[in-house]
Amino acid sequence: MSRSIIHTDNAPKAIGTYSQAVRCGNTVYVSGQIPLDPVTGALVSGDIDAEIRRSFDNLAAIAAAAGGSLANVVKLSVFLTDLAHFPRVNEIMATYFQQPYPARAAVGVAALPRGARVEMECVLDLS
Repeated sequence: MSRSIIHTDNAPKAIGTYSQAVRCGNTVYVSGQIPLDPVTGALVSGDIDAEIRRSFDNLAAIAAAAGGSLANVVKLSVFLTDLAHFPRVNEIMATYFQQPYPARAAVGVAALPRGARVEMECVLDLS
């Protein structure tokens, strides 16, 4: 099976020992995206909505670099430092995805890199 690394300047550079995404055949595994601005590398400022949108925008940029879009997402994982923000994730997610929605997990965590309140990762099917 062929394997390739996906990278785009339209999403934040990796801040550790990982790739933005890895494509294996028709499957793309996108690394967790916190709400970093890809131009400045800084965490976006504002309310939780801004963080959620930036995380989705970062996923979308990587999906595009892989030759797909968020419509190709089959699995989405959302990590939140406060599960009280989960209703906002649902509302905002509905503006990025259409039915049928991907499979999804939401996990409450104690902390995320750089003090982010949300992180998202996904798996795409490009077949």
